[in-house]
Amino acid sequence: MALINKIREKSGWAVGAIAIGLGVFVVGGDLLGPNSRLLGNDATTVGEIAGEEIDYQEFDAVLQQAKADYESRTGRAANEGELAMLREQAWNQLIFKIALQKEYDRLGITVTDEELADMVQGNNIHPAVKQAFTNPQTGEFDRNQIVQYLQNLDQMGPNARPMWVSFEQSILNDRLQSKYMNLFTKTVYITAAEAKDYYQAQNSTAGMKVLYVPYVSVSDSAVQVTDAQLQDYYDRNKELYKVEEGRSIEFVTVPVTASPEDSSFLSQEISTLAQQFATASNDSAFVNTNSDAPFNGAYRNPGELPQQLASQLPLEEGKVYGPYTENGVLSLFKVSDVKEGSPAVKASHILIRPESDTPEAKAAARAKAQDVLTQIQKGADFAQMAAQYGTDGTASTGGDLGWFAEGRMVPEFDKAVFAASGPGLLPNLVETEYGYHIVKITAPKTTQTYQIAAVQRPIEASEGTRDAAYAVADELAGTSGSADEFRENAAKNPSLVKEEAIAIGKNNIVVNNLNNARELVRWAYAEDTEIGDVSPVFEIENQFVVATLTGKREKGYAAVGDIRDELTAAVRNEVKGQQIIEKLKGQKGSLDEMAANYGADAVVRTADNVTFASATIPGIGVEPVAVGKAFGMKPGARTAPFEGQGGVLVVELTQLNPAPEISDLSNVKEQMRTARSSQVENNVFEAVKEKADIKDNRVRFF
Repeated sequence: MALINKIREKSGWAVGAIAIGLGVFVVGGDLLGPNSRLLGNDATTVGEIAGEEIDYQEFDAVLQQAKADYESRTGRAANEGELAMLREQAWNQLIFKIALQKEYDRLGITVTDEELADMVQGNNIHPAVKQAFTNPQTGEFDRNQIVQYLQNLDQMGPNARPMWVSFEQSILNDRLQSKYMNLFTKTVYITAAEAKDYYQAQNSTAGMKVLYVPYVSVSDSAVQVTDAQLQDYYDRNKELYKVEEGRSIEFVTVPVTASPEDSSFLSQEISTLAQQFATASNDSAFVNTNSDAPFNGAYRNPGELPQQLASQLPLEEGKVYGPYTENGVLSLFKVSDVKEGSPAVKASHILIRPESDTPEAKAAARAKAQDVLTQIQKGADFAQMAAQYGTDGTASTGGDLGWFAEGRMVPEFDKAVFAASGPGLLPNLVETEYGYHIVKITAPKTTQTYQIAAVQRPIEASEGTRDAAYAVADELAGTSGSADEFRENAAKNPSLVKEEAIAIGKNNIVVNNLNNARELVRWAYAEDTEIGDVSPVFEIENQFVVATLTGKREKGYAAVGDIRDELTAAVRNEVKGQQIIEKLKGQKGSLDEMAANYGADAVVRTADNVTFASATIPGIGVEPVAVGKAFGMKPGARTAPFEGQGGVLVVELTQLNPAPEISDLSNVKEQMRTARSSQVENNVFEAVKEKADIKDNRVRFF
């Protein structure tokens, strides 16, 4: 049975490779929901790939196989997010099955029976077969095991042969894909000149001074942008604005949160439980009956206790502590048992790190730590000194390390702390690999461990509170016949906050901060939903949501009106750039003098060891044009002012350090070949998808 499960696991091998090749896009939603089109109006077509319609039943068969394989591997049912991933995997699998198969057929690419047999039990075993039939004792592939498996296939139950056929098909598809991709990737060739250029771009460095005037230094209000300028910029940069299909909505949420009355009712119930808990003879049974979390009988040292209990040590056996409220949960804790365990202690420290590993740096750190220790010994507050001098994350909490068991810290620290006779400041510094520690024991060492029984109840809204929240959302949906009415009605209720979501993809599962919002997305994409329509009430993760459709965007090039803000910002920066350049033109002297003449908005940055490949100038950001200009000059040369990514720059090259000479470029060539081959594969996948003219209508069903 274990081997059959391994075959099931490996049958997804090629599917996984395909999914990686195409990229993983997350979708989701219920198989059947209030907007489902499965019943009526004969809309059973999930989509179209390369001219072939994909019927719902065909898609569902692939999905159910992927779901069964996944749940067999994980040993549990797929959750909603995982189902979304599996739907995308099934869709990609169909793309490969149809679109790529047409390519295989056109080119005459096949896998013969002899080749398949060779992959299974011949001289060129497929990697998935090797993984499935590896001897667990030796870690080696066992050819005899697969022969025996195939001979006994019909005696392994009714599912064994179909699973094997599916497994064989997966490795056959993978081989077809490999042959097809090899037609492209084997054409990748890296010349010596390319490799040399790449090596030099990675390893040559430049030193430079840069005068930088950011675009934000010019007020937006000082630049007026016309429609003609927007259109001109759009025409010059149209390829930057390719978009997928999208929908835009405005929506409000009505949270379903516990009211003061709900909290009061639960508090009264917990108080009653506390009295019963104190007299209960079987704590584990009481917890399992009355708590949302099952009984955990583990013994905990003080460092593993809930904070509310750790602050009250030592705890009394049989006593009930609480109730406590934390993160929306009411808790009661009862000490069921106390016994001896590993020592634990509570301490604080101040760590002084050396600036380097040199003897001089260590001596300086030790002297500084000793000075801080002396100040504390004379009465300085430990927590304040930790905040002032500490060099690790505990500085913000006064150096507090909390409770920890023996053996948790590095040996030198552990030994010093657990050797202490009692609470108080240790008289000497503790040196570890991290530096010098000033240590204070803040609670006595203890060997007691506690078995804690916990009754925990979430503070949840009652049905009455839920109904009231729904009524607010339902009234908004029912009284709003248009987007304008939706906005007006939402504005009348000060508790409602309107949000906007732009260009939601048809397969999205998340809308802004709304998770599992699939039904909302499906409504926005429904054929009968028009701009201005108001949605019914959706319940999404303990809140009610009402939305209005404000825009539809088709696949292709974005309309100027849809990206007006983005275009305006780009055009505005162009205009600002020209204004800044005009102001800088004709200025003489050093860059520092030019910056002083320009004004406070101009800064000069010095950058060393800038590489051509990184295209980044420290202190300024990604500026590929600036870096390219620098590497094209001789030391001492300076550019004229020019527009960059974030502002106007003037670059002065101070030093150019060529890459060290290299005689063997073979490793560089292989690195480039691997990267370029991967890019070629991705490009091929995208080209096949584009050629297939895919029409994705899954939003109708999921």
